[in-house]
Amino acid sequence: PLRMCTSAGEALPRAVGEGWSEIWGVDIIDGVGSTEMLHIFLSNRPEDIVYGTSGIPVPGYEVRLVDENDEEVVDGAVGELLVRGPSSAEGYWNRRDKTQDTFQGHWTRSGDKYERNSDGRFVYCGRTDDRFKVSGIWLSSFEVEQALIEHPSVLEAAVVAWSDENGLEKPKAFVVLNGGVDASKVDELKGFVKDQIGMWKYPRWVEVMTDLPKTATGKIQRFKLRLGE
Repeated sequence: PLRMCTSAGEALPRAVGEGWSEIWGVDIIDGVGSTEMLHIFLSNRPEDIVYGTSGIPVPGYEVRLVDENDEEVVDGAVGELLVRGPSSAEGYWNRRDKTQDTFQGHWTRSGDKYERNSDGRFVYCGRTDDRFKVSGIWLSSFEVEQALIEHPSVLEAAVVAWSDENGLEKPKAFVVLNGGVDASKVDELKGFVKDQIGMWKYPRWVEVMTDLPKTATGKIQRFKLRLGE
């Protein structure tokens, strides 16, 4: 029998973790690491799992959240995750500019946006390039995607910034539906997201896909959706 499971590649949505645990009676341990750090540096623990979070720092690693001015952000605010630890790379091979942007002293810029809650747990809020402003307020694609996949009709979802008739950016959702679901009812998802996370965050457009473009390791390639590929 299974004793425990782990998740990697992308942040584990809360609904997926809870659904798996309910069906199989085994938890999924979700954490985050990177090639630059070689190692996982944030993680949940056995017997201490909160789905929808990446857990707390792994012993030996330090993390901090900073704004666009590299100032520390308070709990509940979104900032870029910086990490330091003994396994950090020294740089990228023959990519001096990228090395200087990513490796800054003892700290490595992860490119991930996170929020630290009052319990000290870290909640993933998307990549730095997956956030955009709607009505002047920052919105995370990942937050909208999590809301969408909590709907029983949705198997997978990806959200990108899309320009409306006035050239203003709004969320557009690409969804893969569960088998047997009537695609004509996708507009119901807009109201569902409004109720889940807020009136201004709902996707203005919902497009049904047979599958989503992904890398070889299973990460959704949102840039291809933005380009209409």
